[in-house]
Amino acid sequence: MMRLSFLLFLFVSGIALAQKPVPELWGTRVHDDAHVLKHETVEALEAQLKAYEDSTSNQIAILTITSLDGESIEEYSLRVAEKWKLGQKDKDNGVLLLIAVDDHKMRIEVGHGLEGVLTDALSNRIIRNEMAPAFRRADFDDGVSAAITAITNAIGGEYTAIDSNEIGELSTTARILIGLGIYAFLGIFAFFGLFIKGGWGWFMYLFLTPFFSIFPAFVFPGHLWFVPGVSYLAGFPIIKWLVNQTPWGKKIAKKFEEGGGSGGSGGSWSSGSSWGSSSSSSWSSSGSSFSGGGGSFGGGGSSGSW
Repeated sequence: MMRLSFLLFLFVSGIALAQKPVPELWGTRVHDDAHVLKHETVEALEAQLKAYEDSTSNQIAILTITSLDGESIEEYSLRVAEKWKLGQKDKDNGVLLLIAVDDHKMRIEVGHGLEGVLTDALSNRIIRNEMAPAFRRADFDDGVSAAITAITNAIGGEYTAIDSNEIGELSTTARILIGLGIYAFLGIFAFFGLFIKGGWGWFMYLFLTPFFSIFPAFVFPGHLWFVPGVSYLAGFPIIKWLVNQTPWGKKIAKKFEEGGGSGGSGGSWSSGSSWGSSSSSSWSSSGSSFSGGGGSFGGGGSSGSW
């Protein structure tokens, strides 16, 4: 049993020694252990984060390291956040921004109390939109500063940046919805044209043909653009013929005539509708010392790379 206990002790100790050590907090919020930030950037971030904590009680800290030494960024980030105890004990409102320079990885670790506002999706968006582009330019000052501003804005419900992929998806969806709205409007006139007797019904058919034949190419993606045009060109005459040959069609057409919709072949047609109208060099501020408030973390946040 003693030998077994000793071997177990050596095994556990080996695992502990293999883990990358976590630096001490040393009373500062910004730890540039990788030495990639300018001194003035560190000072500005330290002052910004102190003012933010004073006004909200939320604690945000930054750590840059050279390498993770083989450890996953999620595990190391959580160990740092737990050791530093960022956030108030009763609020768990802490955030850690970790950057591993040589590994080209970064992570936003979010305390339990802020997971509802600084969601995993928002954290991922901040990494991709604010940090990754700047880091690819080796501009760590701009990337870290932009990330901190985005994090504080996200917590306050003011971060609205959209990924370029989302913009593309949004524009496609919006284009289709707008197109469907326009076709619904044109469909009203096409419907009237089906029940109007004489030349005015066919005039409406010819007048709407360019809209249903050409406009879809600018609205619908891929090979779907020809569907509305073909459907209209072939369907309108067939349906109009059926309307003129069926009792219910003749009945509706008669109501149009009685309502003044058409005066026969020489009559005129009018509608009340209108064609118009219609956005670690650690630095400590003088006279203040930073320490974790006892907050806890559960793995919320997001990781990324550049």
